[in-house]
Amino acid sequence: MTEFLPDPNDHESRSESRPSGAALNAELVAVIVAVTQGMPRVLTRDASHALPAGPFESSHRSLQSGLRAWVEAQTHHPLGYVEQLYTFADRDRANTAGQRIISVCYLGLTREKTPAAGETASWQDWYRFFPWEDWRDGSPSIIGGEILPRLHEWVGAGADGPERERRRRRVALTFSADTETWNEELVLQRYELLYEAGQVPEALRRSGGTASGIIDGDAMPHDHRRILATAMARLRAKIRYHPVVFELMPDRFTLWQLQQAFEAVAGRLLHKQNFRRFIGQQDLVEETGAMERGVAGRPAKLFQFRRTIMADRAIAGSKLPLAR
Repeated sequence: MTEFLPDPNDHESRSESRPSGAALNAELVAVIVAVTQGMPRVLTRDASHALPAGPFESSHRSLQSGLRAWVEAQTHHPLGYVEQLYTFADRDRANTAGQRIISVCYLGLTREKTPAAGETASWQDWYRFFPWEDWRDGSPSIIGGEILPRLHEWVGAGADGPERERRRRRVALTFSADTETWNEELVLQRYELLYEAGQVPEALRRSGGTASGIIDGDAMPHDHRRILATAMARLRAKIRYHPVVFELMPDRFTLWQLQQAFEAVAGRLLHKQNFRRFIGQQDLVEETGAMERGVAGRPAKLFQFRRTIMADRAIAGSKLPLAR
């Protein structure tokens, strides 16, 4: 496996003298997502919370087959739904040998499988990496208590008036403590802003600073947190217009479990009745005739996804029924 990867913004990794004909290496990176008991989870492959990754090799029939091979080898978890996410080809991305790295990233949706004994793969709550993105209990205290005060200091430290205004506008666009103006799809923009402001651990690679004074949230190696942010943003946008969320569901589920999956991904609470109307209007689910078992209180009806309409079927409308 390639010795991957310095941060794309890490000036220490830059090699301006690198020959223009230096070899390129393709790295395959997977963001594998599940929703378990109403919590969004991402599959990592070792104690450092690295995403499953490996080089594209000549023996791989295709990029996607290579990705599947690496994920199953590193995590022993088979992949279901997979789509290409993004290709990171920043000029400064290089391995320790000075070879330029191009990362072809994929988003995979599955259902969590407990790793076998002795395996190093593990499932992690994705909000441990982005605690400011979970608004299901209202505005996270970290935004008003830590993030905005530090970003306002960063704004004030701008070199001149135009620079301070540019910074102010970026903060106003991306971060807010108000549920009415929060845009849950700007995950990557928020992370990159915190990176530029030197408020995340990954930024320390560039500055050589200490770990004091950074915003809470677990770091990931290389630029994997940037890749995860890209995947979160893609999935949050996609659930508005395509039924991909059903790839995260068991074969049979209640409408409440389905709502929890939407909320887990979006990081926002949804209005119960409006959500059910939203799902009903799409004609995407049907009753199974069975009822939920082993629960206290009145059992709920079990539904299933109508997979016969999966092909090129889009969810009408572009707005989730958020609770206000």
